[in-house]
Amino acid sequence: MHRSTDRILTTHVGSLIRPDSIRQFLRAKQKGEGYDAAAHARCLTEEVAKVVRRQAEAGVDVVSDGEFGKGISWSQYVIERMSGFERRPFTASGNPFTRGADRARFAEFYKELDARDHVQITTESVVVGRIKYTGQAALQRDIDNFKAALKKSKAVEGFMPVAAPASVIPDRKNEYYKNEDDLMDDIGAAMQDEYKQIVDNGFLVQLDDARAAVTYDRMVPPATMKDYRKWFAKQMAVTNRAIEGIPREKIRYHVCWGSWPGPHTTDVPMRAIVDLILTVRAGAFVLEMANPRHEHEWQVWKDVKLPKGAVLIPGVISHVSNVVEHPELICERIVRLAKLVGRENVIAGSDCGFAQQPTHQRVHPTIQWAKLEALAEGARLATKVLWGRSAKKPQAAKKAAPKRRTAKVRRKRAA
Repeated sequence: MHRSTDRILTTHVGSLIRPDSIRQFLRAKQKGEGYDAAAHARCLTEEVAKVVRRQAEAGVDVVSDGEFGKGISWSQYVIERMSGFERRPFTASGNPFTRGADRARFAEFYKELDARDHVQITTESVVVGRIKYTGQAALQRDIDNFKAALKKSKAVEGFMPVAAPASVIPDRKNEYYKNEDDLMDDIGAAMQDEYKQIVDNGFLVQLDDARAAVTYDRMVPPATMKDYRKWFAKQMAVTNRAIEGIPREKIRYHVCWGSWPGPHTTDVPMRAIVDLILTVRAGAFVLEMANPRHEHEWQVWKDVKLPKGAVLIPGVISHVSNVVEHPELICERIVRLAKLVGRENVIAGSDCGFAQQPTHQRVHPTIQWAKLEALAEGARLATKVLWGRSAKKPQAAKKAAPKRRTAKVRRKRAA
């Protein structure tokens, strides 16, 4: 994993807005209509090459494949790469995606938001058999496309975002395993195959874990903070078992409070879970820190220490607002954290992905790229603050001094 040794590096959370050329194939697939699989494969290869090149041109150093190969969402895609699941229409018990304290308090707002975003989830995932990883071929297709694209770009490094165990199809029903612990153990073991395949092919692996934080909103109340932390600690233990044998420096762990543009008044505070987050044996922690509900939590790092050798990747741009952050604000966000954890331990990033589903986007594509360009410019400004001025002044002084002495010698000789 590259570090900010002589300048602030940039990255993002991974998911980027899919072009219409990819969406048309996925729409046909989801509707059960016939589509040309070979043409879809060619399209993926071409579009991944374009999006990797575009990231580098925008100034992003550590790039992703945009998650272009995933057919559903950032967490639901796993159902196409695992055995043991089946899809069913929702029963009378209701849609679990509509639960949560924030949704209950602002029900009218969320009704409008869901209608605007065309959220129409009609099926649930049910565990009906032993869970094993079966997606090796699909994953290798994505890896090969990314490898080819990365070779032709000027990017520093590549990463592939995938679901952390706690975020794998979280709103599932279990009809096979005796208990949740046994289910989670098999999910972790299955996902380990995905994580290792990515790292073995030379990329960083990023474990996306929005559900770890979001579950608080659904659990407390009636459960207590103590109950929630106990659950959270279990998820971190499963995650650590799933990454056993993978070098720490090859792993990025991402936690956010969900990607939706809502009130978020019932989010769990970062300070309440940061100690548990940092138990994950990761080389980098990718955390949401730019939106107005969580930006103030940069102050947590005044008294919380990063694990030795770890990197902090704070979100310094938002993925849900069409307002493009000013580079000087981005610089300010980077610098204040760099002064707390060390400039070499900060890589500038985004709060979350720009498209959590292939057919959905949080901002307009042109704004996505403007935000990434602003991120790169803000990182350049932060580099000047953290390296440029203090490093150049002494060098300039040393060069000027001999010239003054030489001038004095010449005057004496002339006299």
